[in-house]
Amino acid sequence: MDCCFPFCQQNRPLNSQNVADSLQKFNLKKTAVQKALDNLADSGKISFKEYGKQKIYMARQDQFDIPNSEELSRMKEENAELQKQLEEQKKLISEVEGEIKGLQSNLTLEEIQTKTAQLMKEVKEMEDKLTKLRQGVTLVSPEERQTVEKLFSDTMTQWKRRKRMFRDLWDSITENSTKDLKEFKEELGIEYDEDVGVSIQSFSDLVDRGWKKARRY
Repeated sequence: MDCCFPFCQQNRPLNSQNVADSLQKFNLKKTAVQKALDNLADSGKISFKEYGKQKIYMARQDQFDIPNSEELSRMKEENAELQKQLEEQKKLISEVEGEIKGLQSNLTLEEIQTKTAQLMKEVKEMEDKLTKLRQGVTLVSPEERQTVEKLFSDTMTQWKRRKRMFRDLWDSITENSTKDLKEFKEELGIEYDEDVGVSIQSFSDLVDRGWKKARRY
């Protein structure tokens, strides 16, 4: 305590609790800290002021060397240079961290070999399919094709039916409404197929083309 620690590190007013908190790592109790502070104050090494029952301790300001204007200017220049060096170091650290992340994201040799084997397998499967197509082999049986076309056709029928039902219901609701229909629709959260870039006609055309192609075969 001869150096008036922690006053030798912090030149600011402190109470006994502040000092005790800063000395926790030394396992000092608050009563011991209070006694030491009072001894330092009695010996004139620190000063204090009383505010009611609480004492506020301060380092004696006459023990500090106050820099002149020339020293202050030099210290400011040194501080500016240190700040510049700090920014440069931060930039370098950021670059190194970026390189580390890049290296960590790269595949290991074992991962590359596994990925290559997987891709080669997929390529082989695609080449086999392509060979069969070139040889005129049908990859989808007529039964499977008929099942898919029927499911698609039934779905289109349901879509058209529900679209028509909604239109009829909407027209009956809004027939005598004075509201702006666009605003009313947005208020209810209703979206037409066209609002989301979907055209039922384009899907109907797929059905027609599929049937024509099937009839040619």
